[in-house]
Parts: sequence; C-alpha cells; structure tokens
Amino acid sequence: MFAYRYLLLGIVTILLGGLTAPPCTAGTDVRNPVWAGRFYPASQKELDRTVRGLITAARQKSANRVPRQGLRALIMPHAGYVYSGATAAHAALAIPRDGFKRVVLLGPDHRVGFNNASLTPASRWRTPLGEVPICDSSQLTDRWPDLFATVVASDRQEHCLEVILPFLQARLTQFELLPLVLGPCDARQMARAIGPLMQDESTLLVVSADMSHYLPAAEAIKRDQQTLRRILALDPHWSIDQDNRTCGRFPIGVLLELARSQQWRPMVLHTSNSGDASGDKDAVVGYAAVAFYGEKSMSKPNDNRQPLTPEQGAVLVKLARQTLARQFGREVEPKQAQPLETLLEDHALQARCGTFVTLKIDNQLRGCIGSLSASEPLVTGVRDNAINAAFHDPRFSPLSQKELDQVHIEVSVLTEPVDLAYRDADDLLAKLRPGIDGVILKKGYASATFLPQVWDQLPRPEQFLTHLCMKAGLSGGQWRKGDLKIKIYQVQYFEEDAH
Repeated sequence: MFAYRYLLLGIVTILLGGLTAPPCTAGTDVRNPVWAGRFYPASQKELDRTVRGLITAARQKSANRVPRQGLRALIMPHAGYVYSGATAAHAALAIPRDGFKRVVLLGPDHRVGFNNASLTPASRWRTPLGEVPICDSSQLTDRWPDLFATVVASDRQEHCLEVILPFLQARLTQFELLPLVLGPCDARQMARAIGPLMQDESTLLVVSADMSHYLPAAEAIKRDQQTLRRILALDPHWSIDQDNRTCGRFPIGVLLELARSQQWRPMVLHTSNSGDASGDKDAVVGYAAVAFYGEKSMSKPNDNRQPLTPEQGAVLVKLARQTLARQFGREVEPKQAQPLETLLEDHALQARCGTFVTLKIDNQLRGCIGSLSASEPLVTGVRDNAINAAFHDPRFSPLSQKELDQVHIEVSVLTEPVDLAYRDADDLLAKLRPGIDGVILKKGYASATFLPQVWDQLPRPEQFLTHLCMKAGLSGGQWRKGDLKIKIYQVQYFEEDAH
C-alpha cells in the first residue's frame, strides 16, 4: 500500500499518434528510478503484474467507444497507483500497441521552482521494467535556448514523469522518450517550439497532471467537471481562473494550444478521485484521463463534425438573445462591423445536430427545451428552442419582458446520441462519465434526458440516474433493474458573459 501522503501527486498524459520518428542520439548517463516502492512497486515482477492488471480492468470496464486510430495526445494522472492507477490505465489502454516510436512527455514542476522547461541530462531512463532511450534534444535547445535548460535538482526529484513511464512501457515495446518538466511558461511559445516534433505521426505527446487537490469529494467532482468541460471546449482563455483546478496548468495549456492549431478533438476516457480508493471523502485529489484525436480518426458516420470555436458558440448565444428580443418587439442590436445574419452564414452553423437552450435567472432554472435528433440546422434549432424555453416549457410560466433583462442564456450543441451497452446496474454506474455524458433513458413509452451540466447538481451517478428515472415518470430505483435502454451524448455549451 502506498503512503497516503503521496496521493496528491498526479499526472495528466497527452499523446500524439504516428509512425516514423527521426533517430535520437545516445549519451552516457542513466536516470534511475527515485519513486519506485512509494508511488509504484519497486520489483519488476510486481510492477508488471500491477500495470497489466490495471489495464485489463480498464478494458473490462471500458464502453468500447474509443477510436482505434488517430490518437495524438493524452492527459493522464500521476499519483500513487493505488489512487490514480485505474484512471491512468484507461489512458494507457487508448495507446495502440507499438503504435508510436517516440513519446514527448510533459509534466509540471512540483518541487524546485523555475520557468519554462527542464530537460534531463541522461541518455536513458530506467524503471523496474527496463530502460528507455532519451531523444537528442538539440533541436529544441539550439533553436530555443531561452526555453529549454537542465535543472538538475528537478531531474533528480520530480515524480510526475517517472510515474507515467511504466504505463507507456506496457503498451510500447520500443520507443524513445523526450521528457520535459514545465514551470510557468508562455503556452503559445512552448507549443511553437514543440509543434514541429508533433508533425511526425509516430510521435505521441503525453501530459502529466492531476485535477483539483484536497477539496471535499462533492466539491472536487463539480470543479473537475468544470475543468474538463473547458478542456473539451479547447478553452482559449485557459490561463484565466486556474484556482485549484490542476497541478498541470502549464502542460495542459501547451496541449490546448496544439489541439486548437491542429484541430484535435478531445474525449474524456475516465475520471476518479482519491476518495474512491481510500474511502476518505473529506479531502480528495481528482484524476482524469483525456485523449485527443486527429481529424481523420473522429469522422464517425453519425458524428463527423468538428467542434465549434468559442467565437462560433458566441454567435449562437447572441442568436438566442436576439430571437427573444424580437419576440418582445425590441431593437435587436446596434449596427456592427459584421451583422449577426452574416455571421450565421458560417457553414459550421448550418450543420444538423441536436441543440438545447437553457434560461436561468439568479442561477435558477427558468426554462430549458431542446431537441436530441440531428434533424435541423444549428441556427434553426437555436431559434426554435430559445422560443420554446422562454414560452413553452410546461414547468414555468411564459417569460416576461422584464425578466428578459435578467435572464442568462446557455446554448448546448449535442453530439449524436449512441447506445451504451451495459450488463447490470454496477456496470452502468462504472461506464457513465460524470460531467461529460448527457444521458437518455427509455423504457417503453417513458423517456427522459439530462444534459451533462446536470451533473453539477447531481454529481453521484446513483443520484443522477434516480432523478432521471423520476423525470421519465418511472420509479427512482428503476435503473437498478438493468432493463433500461440508455443512450449517451456529449455537448459543447456556450453561455453569455455576465451582463
């Protein structure tokens, strides 16, 4: 059993996918394991059994929706395996066996304090599972000498990269490693420096980071869900509001810069927190596994759309506001450089997909209506659902003109719902991803859905499913019988700035 004092330490892993990496030169020094026997087993036999067992368990619990090709990056936690190993294994499972020849591994500085990136002086990195050769880093240090240096104290003490490596070794039998520990840095500049390495499809980018630290479980789950939604939206304002969200803010910031420029699509694979293993829910550390895929891998027959940009989302929110204003005969908006109607001609906003419009006043629901099917263009769905949420939600009286000034508008854009196969109630609980999956349940003529945002109010899967059953007119415990048809979907959601 690993000491509880190490559970805080976590890792987010990011990977880029491909086939042929340039050769790396070898040096002489070996970086020996420092944290074996504390974060993970020290013996080769026990470590191999532990890692493979975790990956096997992840495979059994996986919903089998992970694309087989096109992996570009992973976020992966870096705590002791007894705490974060289950989530780390879901990330490792996404790596195609022997699918990469080089891994660029980014992690956050926990122990020293420095700016930009620290490189190891070693030529090989040893774990109980064997040695991995270190890539020649001169292509970085020669061109970007101000960004890359060797901080010896960090190389000797930092745990966040070391803890990830055995999971990589379990999936890749021959690969070269470029390990980088990041302190505060300019994410855009760092992404420019690392970006050329990512052009090679045989290179995988792994980011090491844990989520929130030492919050009560319910609060941690809510905060981690918010953070993951920002990651899924490739938030261009990532650096803002980083209060206890992740120890890997700088590596993740670099990843998001690369993901936006390369049009990678993120997918949450698994979430957990230390309380799931320890039973202590008073102060937990959150963990998440997130995979990023290139465009070709995500072209599924039922959902081949690229994510909307924040600017496109803002146009949809403005459309909902304008639609309601017109219902009250108000002036729509002052003249601007690009009228809204021109912005709505964007091809991406004509895609057919499900939409929901949610209205709130003082953070309390005031109306929410939407459509799950991809039967009409985005702009049409937003217009119709804005009107329906304001005037035809049977739970509320019609919105008044006075309330229009107080209402806060959210627009949710849905992926195509897909069936979720599950064996029984326990399997259903294991496969749902709080904060990520919207859920549709059906039994006969009874059906209901909750958007992923509802997890904020109902963070435990048991609560979520119980309330969803009651919304459908079923008994609250119906989900325990394992006879419901379940579909899941994800959303991008956009909301107004405070006004």
